[in-house]
Amino acid sequence: MKILIYSDVHGNLPAFEKMLSKEKDCEGYICLGDLVNYAPWSNECVDLACSLPNSIVLMGNHEEAFIDGVYPGDNGLVKQFFDMTRPKFDRLDLINDFIGAYEIGLYECRHTILDQYIYPDTSAQLNRNYIIGHSHHQFTYTNNGFTLYNAGSVGQNRKYIDVIDYLIYDIDTQRVKMKQIVYDVDVTINEMKARRYPEACINYYVQKKRYSYG
Repeated sequence: MKILIYSDVHGNLPAFEKMLSKEKDCEGYICLGDLVNYAPWSNECVDLACSLPNSIVLMGNHEEAFIDGVYPGDNGLVKQFFDMTRPKFDRLDLINDFIGAYEIGLYECRHTILDQYIYPDTSAQLNRNYIIGHSHHQFTYTNNGFTLYNAGSVGQNRKYIDVIDYLIYDIDTQRVKMKQIVYDVDVTINEMKARRYPEACINYYVQKKRYSYG
């Protein structure tokens, strides 16, 4: 049985749908949080994640901010995104039911651990096996005899904006496979322009490196 594990869709419905169409043979789904904010389709991404068969959806920090109605950070650009997306969001009843953690096989799934961003060069002493998201970078590392996988980001890859990161977990073999596919990010950018996003928000996507450009 194959489980699709993904994170940080961030309202990017075209990327979300592209990933699902690529992995049609999966029988279960685990979202590691942050379905909302940034791109224009927070409502639709929450609906789609919740509609998938055998779907587990975890709480991310952006769901927490949407529930609170206030972006807690001091990043001005993120606040502009929040101010665009939060007023149009009306799925609070669904995200209130998202959970904090979920165990599958040898792994505990969370949005992140130690309440911080975990990158490939982060010094984090593991006390068990984890699968996380949050930092928008896909990687794996091992210490203390334990393994951590970061699923990366479906909707806002920090290395290449047009790349979708996710994991496939095989329950029978207990193996995790890191996957990446390319999508047309201009569909998302054009919708942001149509909805009159602030220029700084649009430029964030436009100016990011693309894998398809080499």
